[in-house]
Amino acid sequence: MKRQEAQAAMACDTRATEVLAGLMASRYSCRAFGAEPVPAAVIERMLKLAQMSPSWCNSQPWQVIVTEGAGTERFRQALLDYVGNTGEPAAPDIPYPSGYFGVYKERRRECGWQLYDAVGVPHGDREASGKQAMENFRLFGAPHVMIVTSERELGPYGAVDCGLYVGSVMLAAESLGVATIAQAALARCSPFLHEYFAIPESRTVVCGISFGYADEAHPANGFRTRRAGLDEVVQWVRS
Repeated sequence: MKRQEAQAAMACDTRATEVLAGLMASRYSCRAFGAEPVPAAVIERMLKLAQMSPSWCNSQPWQVIVTEGAGTERFRQALLDYVGNTGEPAAPDIPYPSGYFGVYKERRRECGWQLYDAVGVPHGDREASGKQAMENFRLFGAPHVMIVTSERELGPYGAVDCGLYVGSVMLAAESLGVATIAQAALARCSPFLHEYFAIPESRTVVCGISFGYADEAHPANGFRTRRAGLDEVVQWVRS
């Protein structure tokens, strides 16, 4: 009997692993959305699933602002106006990396060239690449965006917990047929976001997540990034 129970449990675990593997493999950063909104019940389900994300001491430091309908359109236009009119440098609450080097630079460049090749941006065409970069602030046409914030006093660990939450949001969305893209680009506009959404200074802007239904025919959604093999990221200690 115990053997049968163990076999049944193993079979169940295998099914769960297959489901997770499918979600991980099918999720990608969507860079072109259709206009169709996501039903409120689906968004709520997505957020309830993500709420099960782990956090240090179960602190659950994340708070989110979600736009829809006219709220998204007003924000989209205000964000584009801000980015287009301000001459101020990026001002994220959480400092951007000081630089990319070695393999990290290679992976970043590979992703960038995949996107440019997909949408027809010639190498060295700064005007065309700048236009594509502005799609971040157009939210890639998404009907919704989520702004994720953490408690400032929790420092890096609050941000790490929010990173786990962002991953949970994206996998939950994928399970519901909703496409997403996490956007650090929105965090560069933290002063604007604080003012626009009345985010208190006790909160730090971690990132945005634009979401909706993918425009699958758009060339920006026609490529997938490579993942490193275990030999590149794992160090085994076996004795």
